Amino acid sequence: MLIDSVLAHLDLEQIETNLFRGISEALGPPRVFGGQVIGQALIAALRTVEDRPCHSLHGYFLRPGDPSIPIIYEVDRIRDGKSFTTRRVIAIQKGEAIFSMSASFQIFEDGLSHQIEMPDVPGPDDLPTEEEMFEKRKKDMTPEMITMMKRDRPVEMKRVEDIDYLNPVKSDPVQHIWFRSKKKLGDDTAQHQCLLAYASDMGLLSTATLPHGMSFMTGLMTASLDHAMWFHRDFRFDEWVLIAMDSPSSGGARGFNRGNMFTEDGRLIASVAQEGLMRLIRRG
Repeated sequence: MLIDSVLAHLDLEQIETNLFRGISEALGPPRVFGGQVIGQALIAALRTVEDRPCHSLHGYFLRPGDPSIPIIYEVDRIRDGKSFTTRRVIAIQKGEAIFSMSASFQIFEDGLSHQIEMPDVPGPDDLPTEEEMFEKRKKDMTPEMITMMKRDRPVEMKRVEDIDYLNPVKSDPVQHIWFRSKKKLGDDTAQHQCLLAYASDMGLLSTATLPHGMSFMTGLMTASLDHAMWFHRDFRFDEWVLIAMDSPSSGGARGFNRGNMFTEDGRLIASVAQEGLMRLIRRG
């Protein structure tokens, strides 16, 4: 089961003080999945922080990662304060940085609290599974697309909007996806945060493609450029989480996307923002 492999890959090997080594899961494309790099970088930082969870991270994808070789994560212990801790992580392959991230960690504190309301959308029990959606559309797919769509995923997903990326039509830059881990997890907060960070890169960039009636299957080269995430409240990622996404703008071959993440009972647990490459493929 792929979720077991992903969890194993998030358990980094420490090779020296502040140095960790991670391996990649081959998911099909000839580059490392961005969510994996975010999750591993966060684990590397957390390995140097003892008593507080992450509350925000900001990362930049600098080069495509090679899934066939290990990634070295170098942690810089920038600051250890009474309430906040700051870390910087560089992911390295072949002597070059492929990803950089700054992350901040905070001890738990009581304080003023408010949140926006969760969108009124169908719950996960009322939506078709990924397998059911695949069966509906596989007659229009090439053998390569079928292989890609049938690959195992560590995260269970249910889409609220019936978006056909093979035959996209112009629509508002808004979408909603329910997701959760495919197996029960323990009580380690770090594991839940890292898996949510992993999943936060799944489908977010596609939001900016919706108004243009195009997708990664129909003439767009897409890739994550930067990624920021804020953790607001405790949660479990082996329970359903809704990510409500929108894209305020695209331009310059880049699309900007935002997402708010809610539990089934409506608690806002995290927010994410990402800009990604959306480059037209000019054939011939």
